[in-house]
Amino acid sequence: MTRIILWSSTYFVGVPKFGFVHLLQRNRRFTGGFPKKMAWSLEKCDVNEETKLGVVRPATKVYAEEAIEALKAGKVIAVPTDTLYGFACDACSMEAVNMIYEIKGRKHMSPLAICVGDVRDIQRFAVTDHLPNGLLDCLLPGPVTVVLRRGDSSILEKSLNPGLDSIGVRVPDCNFIRVIARGSGSALALTSANLSGQPSSVDIKDFENLWEHCAYVYDGGVLPSGRAGSTVVDLTRLGKYKILRPGSAKEETIAILERHTLLEDGTAA
Repeated sequence: MTRIILWSSTYFVGVPKFGFVHLLQRNRRFTGGFPKKMAWSLEKCDVNEETKLGVVRPATKVYAEEAIEALKAGKVIAVPTDTLYGFACDACSMEAVNMIYEIKGRKHMSPLAICVGDVRDIQRFAVTDHLPNGLLDCLLPGPVTVVLRRGDSSILEKSLNPGLDSIGVRVPDCNFIRVIARGSGSALALTSANLSGQPSSVDIKDFENLWEHCAYVYDGGVLPSGRAGSTVVDLTRLGKYKILRPGSAKEETIAILERHTLLEDGTAA
C-alpha cells in the first residue's frame, strides 16, 4: 500500500500535524505560471550588505562557492528561499541529514524535502514522465513543493526518508539557493530553519539561537511571503492532484494544475 506523508514547512501527509536546492537567469519558458509578484524575484536574494562577523554572510553570489564547499564537507547551512529561511545540507550525506534533525529537535519519522537547482534536475530524483508536458515548468521555480514517486531510477540514498516511496521536491524562485544546489552536484535536503513545532523564520534573527549549529547563515533580508511556507501538492497519481498543505500559493497552484487537465484526488489520505 502506498504510504502518504504530509511534507512539512518545506514538505508532508501521514503525520497528523504540519511539521514539516554557473549562474543562470530565471526564464520561465511556459506562460500561465506564477506571476513575478508571486515568487520572490532572484534579485531580491542578492542583498547588498557587508559581511557580518561570525557565521553570518549576505546571500550573494560572492559567497556561493563557500556555501557549496560547506555542503560538500557535510555541513549544515541556513539559506533564504522564496518562502521561508531553511536549513540545507547534502541530501546524500546521512551525517549532515541527522545533524538537521538534531538542530531542529525533530523526530526522524518526519520526512525531509529536497531542493534542486533546475526543473530538469527533478527527473534524476523522482518520477515525472506521467505528468502533463510543461506542468512542472509552470509550477516551478516557485513557492510550491511537488510530491512525486521516487522510483527505482532515483539517485537518492535509500536511507533518506526510509520506507517512503515519495519525495517532496522544491525549486525555489531564489537565485542563491539554486546556484548552490547546482554547484553541489546533488540535491539538498531542505527544511524550515526553526525548532520543530515553533514558528517558521522569515528573518535570520528569528532563529538566532540556532546559528551556532550552522557552518554559515546566509542573510537574504526579511522575506516578504509571510510564514505560510510553500504550497505542497501530491502529484504521484496519474491525472490527479491533492493539496497536502495550502501554503502561500494554493489558488495559483490549483489554477495551473487544472489548466493542465489534472483533477482533484478526493480519496482519503
